[in-house]
Amino acid sequence: MTDTVKNVRVFTLTVQREKQYLGDVQPGEEPNARGYLVRNANRTVYPTFDRSILVRIETHAGVVGWGETYGLVAPGAVAAIINDLLADFTIGRDPSQPSLVYDDLYDLMRVRGYTGGFYVDALAAIDIALWDIAGRQANCSISELLGGARHEKIPAYVSGLPEADLKSRGELAKYWQEKGFNAFKFATPMASEGPAVEIEYLRSVLGPTARISADMHWNQTAEEAITLIKAMEPHDLWFAEAPVRTENIGELEHVSKSVDSAIAVGEEWRTQYDMQQRIERCRIAIVQPEMGHTGITNFVRMGQMANEHGIDLIPHATIGAGVFLAASLQASITLDCLKGHEFQHSIFVPNRWLYDGEMRCSEGAYEPLSGPGLGIEPSAEALRLIESI
Repeated sequence: MTDTVKNVRVFTLTVQREKQYLGDVQPGEEPNARGYLVRNANRTVYPTFDRSILVRIETHAGVVGWGETYGLVAPGAVAAIINDLLADFTIGRDPSQPSLVYDDLYDLMRVRGYTGGFYVDALAAIDIALWDIAGRQANCSISELLGGARHEKIPAYVSGLPEADLKSRGELAKYWQEKGFNAFKFATPMASEGPAVEIEYLRSVLGPTARISADMHWNQTAEEAITLIKAMEPHDLWFAEAPVRTENIGELEHVSKSVDSAIAVGEEWRTQYDMQQRIERCRIAIVQPEMGHTGITNFVRMGQMANEHGIDLIPHATIGAGVFLAASLQASITLDCLKGHEFQHSIFVPNRWLYDGEMRCSEGAYEPLSGPGLGIEPSAEALRLIESI
């Protein structure tokens, strides 16, 4: 008899940060009572802590799988979607067919227009947990379930240089270069002397062989983005990420066809439909799916679409507790178009204690994860911190 899902439980996991994401809090960015602050440079809300939604799914045979999605703000929204709707339609299903379950759950609310946002984030967490169970049932890694690894290692780039001034950011980049990393990304909203000065200085510190990219945080009009990118191009810009507001596909098309640099997008996409709308119109060189939004099912579909269209895959690395990063590595290594993966060093290093299992990133690359399932699970210390929601 096929093992089926017995229960679905939802938790939050909150960890305090010693150093704020993107760097020190600036005047006018003071946190509110909930610990949320808005960055002046990109008008985006961030918490002063790390927080994830964790989903634990158990089968009647006692097999447990873990999933994770964003819980940075309004975690109750994701929890309510799972507890009130998705859990009951997951219970009784065969976890060895995670993509089938995903599609059925996605269809439940399509007529009402719930094709993104918190709804699909909730699906992503369930999907990851089901894939974890499927791997554990088969006693193999998720990458093996997906057809096996296509790469020996996953190249990693150092993401973010959260220091207060240009010289300190250069010193931090040099520190990681001396540890074997030679690819980097800086955030243009935090470039205090402007993106062109930032990349020029980093190039002088890191040398001609380093790859240097710019995360533009969806923060410009098309013409502003074009001006900034062209100013960075003389310093061998690797790629320009998220140059314009994600809602405006026309502006993305204009930017992508007006500059020589590679344009990278996709961190905020939830489904292959988001990707399809843009690659039909825009000159996209790199897609950056985020496992915390897509789940494994849509992540792989985006990777397959990238393969078909000659687009490179360099996934975004979620700010989380390790579960969806492990899922991202498991899926990424199976895709031919994989060219790299983000390394959120300011989270990966201090949060290593949150999971059991070997997830290593050193000398510029992630090591492959072994199974079964994700290859990791929340640690006893993390489980003591989780709260039902």
